[in-house]
Amino acid sequence: MTRPERVLVTGAAGFIGSTLVERLLAEGRSVVGLDNFDPFYAESEKLRNLETALTSDRYRLVRSDIRDADRMEQVFASERFDGVVHLAALAGVRPSLERPADYADVNVLGTARILEAAVSQGNPQIVFASSSSVYGEREDGPFLETDSVERPVSPYAASKRAGELLAHTFHHALGLPVTCARIFTCYGPRQRPDLAIRKFADRMRRGKPIPIYGDGTALRDFTFIDDLVDGLVRALDSDLGFAILNFGAGRKVSVLEVVKHLEQRLGVTAEIDWQPPQTGDVPRTWADIGAAGEALGYSPQVDFETGIQRFVEWLEDLT
Repeated sequence: MTRPERVLVTGAAGFIGSTLVERLLAEGRSVVGLDNFDPFYAESEKLRNLETALTSDRYRLVRSDIRDADRMEQVFASERFDGVVHLAALAGVRPSLERPADYADVNVLGTARILEAAVSQGNPQIVFASSSSVYGEREDGPFLETDSVERPVSPYAASKRAGELLAHTFHHALGLPVTCARIFTCYGPRQRPDLAIRKFADRMRRGKPIPIYGDGTALRDFTFIDDLVDGLVRALDSDLGFAILNFGAGRKVSVLEVVKHLEQRLGVTAEIDWQPPQTGDVPRTWADIGAAGEALGYSPQVDFETGIQRFVEWLEDLT
């Protein structure tokens, strides 16, 4: 397939979306970024994410909700996209326990609206942002795309699995090419304020205790933002028909190890506020990235220590 040159990125003002937009613009592509600026965190931070993109004459920002079927049809019809990266969603495992219907509405209905509009405009290449959360509670690993994912443990995870099933249906019935990217815990510059590494660092710098749920031995496959974005671009540029691929680093790091790395980089000692385990949290995530490597040449380059250093440098530049 030829490289998509006119790309829609939904959730374009967020952590992953804004970084992806800049990568696509740097490659000479034209990008429409769509975002509804949900108040999950400050709009000012999202606008800061877009400062570079908004200086480009090949970038256009559209404020809209992905659930608005008429608006989605208008956006697709006006641009004739040949590629779409669908990142927009309500995020977070814990908040989804408090708002399960909202998560279903945005993440499932909204995804259906995007896929529907894509079909009506000629079946552009789609990359759908799924999540490692679909794997549920696991004590083993690494996680393979062929593993059973029929027992999600949060509404967020269930909504992402539903999105994968919708994507398969649109491919099978209507010929839409879709790669579902199961994204493992992403970190780096522009990370959302609610995510652990950012939250820990912010509180440590202010001398406040950091909450750790459980005993700190939970393991996560922390994936640096630039590596993830590289994988998403590779998926966008490859017509695999329908595929589900893991995008992680292929390693696991404990929560307490994260704290130690932040202590070293920030030059402070963390005060830990021990909390009971949280419903919906899983004991580990760990990606087998062999399939993405074989299909796309995906190969993460940034080790965890370097990634933490780059994140801290970005955070310190903010203040």
